[in-house]
Amino acid sequence: MALYELLDTKSIVPNLQAETKDAAIEELVDVLDRAGRLRDRGAVLDAVLERERAMSTGLEDGIAVPHAKTAAVGTLTAALGVRREGLEFDSADGKPTNIVFLLIAEENNPGPHVRALAKLARLLSDPEMRSAIIGAKTAEDIFEIIKQRELTE
Repeated sequence: MALYELLDTKSIVPNLQAETKDAAIEELVDVLDRAGRLRDRGAVLDAVLERERAMSTGLEDGIAVPHAKTAAVGTLTAALGVRREGLEFDSADGKPTNIVFLLIAEENNPGPHVRALAKLARLLSDPEMRSAIIGAKTAEDIFEIIKQRELTE
């Protein structure tokens, strides 16, 4: 399973409008809901926000990976948002977050979720990759950047 297989152009937001962590999470949950990937939007949003309250998923280098497990999805699904000017995400390094990768997993199937988190960490550890995603103008461009990188690994 590759990360690009979890995404499509409908689940990528190249210009997040949200100005807060909770709003960014809600914007990405709404993207997945509009794409028909959620059984229960409210349950997904609650699960992600609850997980975020327990411990921030704001990492370092402008990356956040909010995630949760819930019965409100039938399979592992994801959305990606970019906010070039950054937003406060209670990140580990105290810096603004530019890339928000939302990952929603099935409640009783942790394997794919853990593998996706590991792949995501590896992919976004590359500063050139992060810069390419942040600099991309369209969802199609972001999707192709991720897909081409994964296909050449």
